[in-house]
Amino acid sequence: MNEVKIALLGFGTVGTGVYELLEKKSELIKERIGIKPIIKKILVKDLKKKRNIKIDQKCLTTNVEEILEDPDISIVCELMGGIEPAKSYVLKALQKGKEVVTANKAILAQYGNEIWKEATKRKRFLGFEASVGGGIPVIKTLKEALIGNNINSIIGIINGTTNYILTRMLENNLNFKDALKEAQAKGYAEADPTLDIKGVDSAHKISILASLAFGFYIPVSEVYTEGIEEIDLMDLKFAKDFGYIVKLLAFAQKRKNKIEIRVHPTLIPENHVLTSIRLNYNALYITGDFVGDILLYGLGAGKEPTASAVVSDIIDAIEYSYFRKKPFIKYPLTKNDKFLNIRPIEEVKFRYYFRFSAIDKPGVLSKISGILGKYNISIASVVQIGRQKKKGSVPVVMLTHETKEKNVIKALHEIDKLDVVTSSTKKLRILE
Repeated sequence: MNEVKIALLGFGTVGTGVYELLEKKSELIKERIGIKPIIKKILVKDLKKKRNIKIDQKCLTTNVEEILEDPDISIVCELMGGIEPAKSYVLKALQKGKEVVTANKAILAQYGNEIWKEATKRKRFLGFEASVGGGIPVIKTLKEALIGNNINSIIGIINGTTNYILTRMLENNLNFKDALKEAQAKGYAEADPTLDIKGVDSAHKISILASLAFGFYIPVSEVYTEGIEEIDLMDLKFAKDFGYIVKLLAFAQKRKNKIEIRVHPTLIPENHVLTSIRLNYNALYITGDFVGDILLYGLGAGKEPTASAVVSDIIDAIEYSYFRKKPFIKYPLTKNDKFLNIRPIEEVKFRYYFRFSAIDKPGVLSKISGILGKYNISIASVVQIGRQKKKGSVPVVMLTHETKEKNVIKALHEIDKLDVVTSSTKKLRILE
């Protein structure tokens, strides 16, 4: 056999990218592995839709059964996105004995255990490199290159939209709304950017990475998640004055047999390698017990990078199916569907950035610091800006020493009730 037949479920940005890549590089792939990948069928919603790509209309179908019931099609690539019908199609493809490649982070983060179990039961290949990091080979790195390591931590900028917004806000003095509009105009943000700016997209991705890194399924429901929609340009500037850059970071860390997994805006020291990751680029900072620290960097989304990752999985599926090469490690399954303890965010210790909005009069700072002291929160530095107008509040900015999140929650709840505090306190965690 010198050809393998493939089907694409979905023909949007990623689907057309995969089609174009295979059209251009199928002969090169054949030279390298001895088998030529051929796209036989593509599932679309509308056969009559005008497309900016030349394609034989006979390849297109609106009936998924033409793909699932075709014995000549051995690899199915799910590139639709969303939960349903994508999840059902993936499961049915596995049940029909087909190898599956997906770029769908949402179904893996929410239903990964069910899908991984089905793949294992049917002894089918399941590729999902494109689900995290676009063209960055982070899944292969965790499954193959770092197989001899215990992974201690993964810290990453894994959403290009939010990274672009935060970069533009600080470097070009833009407010959040204007930076978001610019990201949408350039195609870096969706018309509905909710999943990105609220941190949900990053939470899906770190769920997948943590499951691979620690060897058991960690659903997205276990990921503490905050987004960037409340970030103010003022906070980015104050952070810079203190020597920090704000990024939306995803964390998966093992500490004393417990897992910390979370997504939130974070102050990073200016000399940290992640502060150099600008605009819509992604980066993952991984620490293993033998390899030490490594950095993976690149475009985390987009037509070409994501298509590159999908085709990489297609090649792995061909090698698994036709050359009978087994996956390097089993998919992350747990006994009795139980996973190790996830440490609640309330029990995690951080240093903090606080920005209080307070009336500028004597005694305000002592009231705030008194409540912080009551909850064992020690102040490392403080800046209080005097008002320039006769009326109105002024910012009081503090950095703290390390303390538990639960102490901070209690203290800020009490502080925000003070009659001298005019709005809710802004709180950001600091990476050390």
